[in-house]
Amino acid sequence: MAQHGGQGSGPGAALADGLTSAQVAERIADGRTNDVPVRASRTLGQIIRANLLTRINAMVAVLFAIIAVIGPVQDGLFALIIVFNTLIGIVQELRAKRTLDRLAIVNAAHPRVVRDGRVADVPAQDLVLDDVVELGQGDQAAVDGEVVDAAGLEMDESLLTGEADPVLKRPGDPVMSGSFVVAGSGRFRATRVGRAAYAARLAEEAGRFTLVHSELRSGVNLILKYITWLLFPVGGLLIFSQLVLGGNVTIDEGGGAGSGMAGPLPDALRGMVAALVSMVPEGLVLLISIAFAVGVVRLGQRRCLVQELPAIEGLARVDVVCTDKTGTLTENGMRVARVRAAVGAAPGDPAPVLAALAACDPRPNASLAAIGEAYPEPPAWPVLAVAPFSSARKWSGASFDTAADGGGEHHYVLGAADVLTDPHGQVAAEAERIGAQGLRVLLLGRAGERVDAEGAPGAVAPIALVVLEQRVRDDAAATLRYFEEQRVEVKVVSGDNATSVGAVARDLELPGSENPVDARALPADDEGFAGEVGERSVFGRVSPERKRAMVKGLQRRGHTVAMTGDGVNDVLALKEADIGVAMGSGSPAARSVAQIVLLDNKFATLPYVVAEGRRVIGNIERVANLFLTKTVYSMTMATIVGLMAVAYPFFPRHATLINAVTFGIPSFFLALAPNNERAEPGFVGRTLRLAVPAGIISGAAAITTYLIAMGDAPGPALTDRTAVVITLCATTLWVLLLVAKPYVWWKVVLVASMAGLLLTAMLTPIGRAFFALDISDPGKITTALVVAGVAATLITIVRIVDDRFIGRAKERRTREAAEAATAGAG
Repeated sequence: MAQHGGQGSGPGAALADGLTSAQVAERIADGRTNDVPVRASRTLGQIIRANLLTRINAMVAVLFAIIAVIGPVQDGLFALIIVFNTLIGIVQELRAKRTLDRLAIVNAAHPRVVRDGRVADVPAQDLVLDDVVELGQGDQAAVDGEVVDAAGLEMDESLLTGEADPVLKRPGDPVMSGSFVVAGSGRFRATRVGRAAYAARLAEEAGRFTLVHSELRSGVNLILKYITWLLFPVGGLLIFSQLVLGGNVTIDEGGGAGSGMAGPLPDALRGMVAALVSMVPEGLVLLISIAFAVGVVRLGQRRCLVQELPAIEGLARVDVVCTDKTGTLTENGMRVARVRAAVGAAPGDPAPVLAALAACDPRPNASLAAIGEAYPEPPAWPVLAVAPFSSARKWSGASFDTAADGGGEHHYVLGAADVLTDPHGQVAAEAERIGAQGLRVLLLGRAGERVDAEGAPGAVAPIALVVLEQRVRDDAAATLRYFEEQRVEVKVVSGDNATSVGAVARDLELPGSENPVDARALPADDEGFAGEVGERSVFGRVSPERKRAMVKGLQRRGHTVAMTGDGVNDVLALKEADIGVAMGSGSPAARSVAQIVLLDNKFATLPYVVAEGRRVIGNIERVANLFLTKTVYSMTMATIVGLMAVAYPFFPRHATLINAVTFGIPSFFLALAPNNERAEPGFVGRTLRLAVPAGIISGAAAITTYLIAMGDAPGPALTDRTAVVITLCATTLWVLLLVAKPYVWWKVVLVASMAGLLLTAMLTPIGRAFFALDISDPGKITTALVVAGVAATLITIVRIVDDRFIGRAKERRTREAAEAATAGAG
């Protein structure tokens, strides 16, 4: 019995008719199956642990443990955050998981296997060891194997090995899972299945529900890391100042510790907890998770599968969309419009040759399929050799024995006229003239020698020009207009003739379409190549390697690039782009490497995808501004109180009230609001630019109110603490207003509702008793409002200055980019 990679194979497994049903059942019983889940999403247990055991929950749990010992229960209300964070996070991730898994099943590849002598499509996870798998152009190998039959089979292994050139496969050659077919067809026997196959390990890792490789996520984690370490010195300073330096004197007017323990240590601990609870941005991580999960669900409702969650963030930053023409701007299907004799061609009927070429390819591309429909009755010519179509070669061909029709051995090729003949000759010029009308033109010619997939076809004698029609998608023009309005450049990169691509782009009114570029004429040096790609919009005759190079060139110029495509020729560029978007009807290889798959095959879905990414990231940045403002003002207050050796201004229940009405509840709604602003790099710096000054001013205002209200008293009374609560609430509600711009009716209602909740707590007896508030001193309330007004004015000035600074920086970058473009054009 032969051994292959540690998983044995039974005798006779490589027979041309494949396994029998009994052999398949035997292997399933032995566990020799491709037992890889359709999607490696987290289990329920993993989801619960991931949402429960977080850094934020750990911080809050320790602080609650302190309050649980010293009381009262009102001061432990902030612990409900753990419950809400965990429950909402679990529910949203489960909802997103169901959406992703359902769409992943729809998107999953169905390899064609030979069983009991018949070919059938089966789910990839139903493959078993020794299955004979059939491959055609665009198919991706789901398991490792060994070739048993090949007809010009060429496989691209660049995604695994980095080797750019396709590898010609012959019987006995190995097949690596994850490689894909670029030309020809064949069959291979599965020698490694399940988790032992190389591609299975890659797919399992790539498909996991995760937020890794995200500037947003890493920025928030960095902030949380620093906050965690700052909790220790700030907490220690407060305890030391209140116990050792005598800062824990409190004038209890009936709302102090309540039913909790009394004394210097419990009072000092309450003050420390109140300070540290406000320093923890407890809702930030929750809202990030919710925003991403809701984004996945919303996109799922539009039949859009997000295979990697960081893609949502990447979408928000996209400023260039590179798109293929066929299957994206135009419909996949084609039809033969007409066949006309080529200039100088000998008389004859090309129909039998076209029918024979279409029939000898078991997995024809769209062009050959259209020819096969137009000429469905091929002659009975034995096939001597086949060169399947390759997007790198731009031609296909076959050699036939035409003795039955009175001829001999003849060799025919079908492909791009400017590739098979003199690109400056009459035939190529005629093809380009026809292609300028937006049509696809292929040259049928006779080669002087037997066709060979490993070399050129030799001298080609033109026979006829085959003109194919493509229909532009109804929604393509509106989609391009959307991107233009959103300042997102669109570049069409196609393997077709540049003139033909330009004609389609002109019909869609794409800026720059009047000057299409033949990619073969682009500069050889990297700088010149990148400059030309950055300035032009329409490119034809683009090979797969050139598409990838174009993406790299745009990225070198600072662009965030999304690549859309559906064919095997788009795979390298899809993998290289910041965001790869594949059509659901595209090749399995294209779908497997893309981060996003449009299952409805609608290019018009892409604007919704980009808009969803912008909504998620823009709103998370807003929410981060709010929570970090809270962290900074809490740190400012705690530091000043510790240095001045006075009691902390309020109880933990006060912190809960302030956090809920100014940041907690509003941020939940803001995180899900519409937002069309394109995200820019530098999330942490941009967030801190407002949060730090606003937080410092808010904290200083609260302490100012505290000191004025307390006067010469030995410690704070409830009226003093209430004044501090009013100052902080008024100031931070103003920050909320600034962050919530632009204003719409529901945002105004939201802020008004939060103010109403605060007034309810202060004006009702139950609210005052529960939250330990006292509004009986009008003088202190007036002081609180005046100080808050001054603080709000200062924060507004900071925001205006910052906005102008950012605006000038953008104008400068725009001007420099325009000057660079002008210099490049010159």
